[in-house]
Amino acid sequence: MNYQRVICFVDGFNLYHAINKLNTPHLKWLNLWSLASVFIRPKSQKLVDVIYFSAYADWLPQSKKRHTQYVKALITSRVSIVMGKFKQKDRKCPKCGHKWCGHEEKETDVNIALAMLDLAYKDKFDHALLITNDSDLAPAIHMVRKNFPQKQITTIVPPHYTHSNELIKASTEKAKIRVDHLERCLFPPVIYDAGGNIVVTRPKEYIPPEDKNLTTL
Repeated sequence: MNYQRVICFVDGFNLYHAINKLNTPHLKWLNLWSLASVFIRPKSQKLVDVIYFSAYADWLPQSKKRHTQYVKALITSRVSIVMGKFKQKDRKCPKCGHKWCGHEEKETDVNIALAMLDLAYKDKFDHALLITNDSDLAPAIHMVRKNFPQKQITTIVPPHYTHSNELIKASTEKAKIRVDHLERCLFPPVIYDAGGNIVVTRPKEYIPPEDKNLTTL
């Protein structure tokens, strides 16, 4: 039987901020391969790759440490990693005139668009899953569908967000991540390699509430 080859493209920051708004940090310890598999039709489709796009916040040591641990966990589950970067940006309060240095994430949407187009031209997928609510990616979807009308693209909106009209119009299908999807797709507290060695442990900030309660008994 010929299966449809499926690649899942994950907008890491879009998904992260959606989960952050749920005030459930333990859901950030998320197995993206398992999550993508939720949206696969197992009788006719096969997940061949999951690609995670993000960037490290170098100026926030603890955040970067957790992010690094998370990326290690993703790699153990066969997820491909594409990292962009942040760019410093001067900001100014329009009311008081106070100035400060902020940071703006760069490259993620461009990297996703380029990857989708590149893999479409190389005929690496028949169906793409795109986890994002960033309407800036609509032109890339239009381009893929214009040049490869037989390929399908499903836009999957993260929890807390609603679907972007631009993405809906560009895509062939739409779906939504529910909180229960996240809850059943978490990594274990400790991840081991094939030899039984510890690869990475879950950050303490991502311990589920019920586990925290057990430790206080």
